[in-house]
Amino acid sequence: MPDQPHPDPSLQEPLPGGLIVGIVRQFLSSRLSILFILFSLSMGAAAILTTPREEEPQIVVPLADVYVQAPGASADEVEKLVATPLERLLWQIDGVEYVYSISRRDMAIVTVRFYVGEDRENSLVKLHNKIAMNIDQVPPIVRGWVIKPIEIDDVSIVNLTLYSDRYDDHQLRRIGEEVLSRLSKVKDISRVEIVGGRKREVRVELILEKMWGLGVSALEVMHALKGTDVSVTAGRFSRTNRETSVTSHSFVAAASDVAEMVVGVHDGRPVYLRDIATVIDGPEEPENYTRLGFSHRFLNQKGPENKSSTGQSWTFPAVTLALAKKKGANAVAVANNILDKLAQLKKEVIPAGVEIEVTRNYGQTAQEKVNDLLSSLFFAILTVVLLLVLTLGWREALVVAVAVPISFSLALFVNLLLGYTINRVTLFALILSLGLVVDDPITNVDNIQRHIIAGKRKPMLATLFAVNEVLPPVIMSTLAIIVSFIPMFFITGMMGPYMAPMSTNVPLTVVFSTLCALTVVPWLSYLLLRHRRTDGQKNGMSKNRDVTPAWVNRGYQAVVGPFLDSRPKRWMLLALIILLMAGSAALALLRYVP
Repeated sequence: MPDQPHPDPSLQEPLPGGLIVGIVRQFLSSRLSILFILFSLSMGAAAILTTPREEEPQIVVPLADVYVQAPGASADEVEKLVATPLERLLWQIDGVEYVYSISRRDMAIVTVRFYVGEDRENSLVKLHNKIAMNIDQVPPIVRGWVIKPIEIDDVSIVNLTLYSDRYDDHQLRRIGEEVLSRLSKVKDISRVEIVGGRKREVRVELILEKMWGLGVSALEVMHALKGTDVSVTAGRFSRTNRETSVTSHSFVAAASDVAEMVVGVHDGRPVYLRDIATVIDGPEEPENYTRLGFSHRFLNQKGPENKSSTGQSWTFPAVTLALAKKKGANAVAVANNILDKLAQLKKEVIPAGVEIEVTRNYGQTAQEKVNDLLSSLFFAILTVVLLLVLTLGWREALVVAVAVPISFSLALFVNLLLGYTINRVTLFALILSLGLVVDDPITNVDNIQRHIIAGKRKPMLATLFAVNEVLPPVIMSTLAIIVSFIPMFFITGMMGPYMAPMSTNVPLTVVFSTLCALTVVPWLSYLLLRHRRTDGQKNGMSKNRDVTPAWVNRGYQAVVGPFLDSRPKRWMLLALIILLMAGSAALALLRYVP
């Protein structure tokens, strides 16, 4: 009988074992990969839609101003008797990093700043307790104090500037107050403020000649004004089974009420305030001016209205409405809600002739920067996939193209659980990790492709052997990257929480990339490449055919060959690497990098 062909010894190899290979086998032989892909992409979509968007990451720096009133005291007295003792007292609080103070006549402002990362509520409780515990040390000149906490969310995200060539700054402020009152009802609005314009006031301008003639002093007028705008409950009495409250209502409702106030008696006749003073209901005395100016080009773009001009630019009286958001709210959504409400108020409250300029829109700038980074991320992924199409093939590139979004989706979802926002640092971390995320999927898909095309084993068995073969370097590379980014967790000061998204997201994406390389990548590679074995046999391909494109091999050989053939060139390459490394370090040592 003719000799029978000997079986390939590789086919007699036992199946690779181990926990990880067992997991890979389960994903290859079931539909777990489909469920995992759907779950990951759904979590990523939910994270993108629900995670707040901001320009910068949230940094917790507990800070508070203590305003201390000391009427009549000079700046020197305030510094020695109020500010300096209070500074020494606040330095005793645990977690305090800096204490600043400003002393001026009648008051002192002491600012206490805690270390970055200290709990805000606990820090404020410590501050209140320290002051309350030492209330017996307060000097007699102090008449009271106010503690005002300050945080990053107090900064406005939207500034709306109202200007007009028809209304003055007093009228604009009255309009702005009404608009601000209605905008403050928008969801997730916290602190609101109006800047500029003159407030309404009832001003009493005394006429000295009439005061002398009627025998009324300024002190009598002051006491009369203090006692007029009050309401008191004098008591109650019972009669005929009824209890009656006795009250005095003297609130001033109009400027005419002030003018009719009795301030004294002359020759048995009452002296009214209108007899000795001029009562004015109108804008306060100007202390500063706020105006908004436009260039010719900008005004021409806005339209032909507002034609009052002087010189080379147009300026108008203006007031600005500043609106801040609540902590953790989405800046983009809050800003859009404010502008939607403003569009409604233009039809209902804001009169014709009043123009509105959005002078700050933190939501819009945050959205633009996030969109720019997202487009950069998409472009980076597309570039990597196109490179893989040229070097490995479209099927292999498709495997990596699926693995990368899964890794990023899971990372964004974990960011949402950890309380991070989508900001420039978070997205930069994702772009940075893109080059690391594709490593494990490329390694696995390339080795799976090589084993399947070699035809020594059936496709599923070849996939298992390929994954098991590169398992140690895949895991070690992931651990090496995580170890490299661990030091970023220990950065102190302001940069610590600022760079926290970087130190978290890069290890996260790499871990999820390794997870994909051991679950989705083998399954999808097997699904797309299992017919390569039969195709190779039909076309008469060698079992040891090199699947790498010839131009890649030629290019690699042209670059590496000279260094393999020549010892001096190898030493020159090593010297150049050391020189470049020393030069990069010198940039920091010589202060060329700020």
